[in-house]
Amino acid sequence: MMFNDENLVFHIIRKTVVYSLIIIGIMFIGLKDAKPYVLGFIFGTTIGILGFKLIEKTAKRAVTMESSKAYTYSIFHYFIRYSIYAIVLIIAAIADYLNFFTTVLGLFMIKMVIVISAFINTNYKKNKD
Repeated sequence: MMFNDENLVFHIIRKTVVYSLIIIGIMFIGLKDAKPYVLGFIFGTTIGILGFKLIEKTAKRAVTMESSKAYTYSIFHYFIRYSIYAIVLIIAAIADYLNFFTTVLGLFMIKMVIVISAFINTNYKKNKD
């Protein structure tokens, strides 16, 4: 179903935003002082989405290169992405107005959406047959 779409990245990002808005609503309803939790979550999710877009651009560009150049290019961009994640986590740990754990949760939102979507699609196909 979803894995046959041409614009898979767009669908994953859209689902991530929808799930994130639901989680933010739950945070506002369920937590007394929700602002640092929500800000951390938004910060982490935004960086997670941007990192996912970087992976997309890196993969599209690497496919058109020679294998030796593609390898070097991919490794370089891998380190750039993880440096960005490290900076984000350091900022979340230092800043009083951000919750560290919700920032980490936000960084993992893309991965959770991909796993949940794969699980749902697998179960959907099993039940359909």
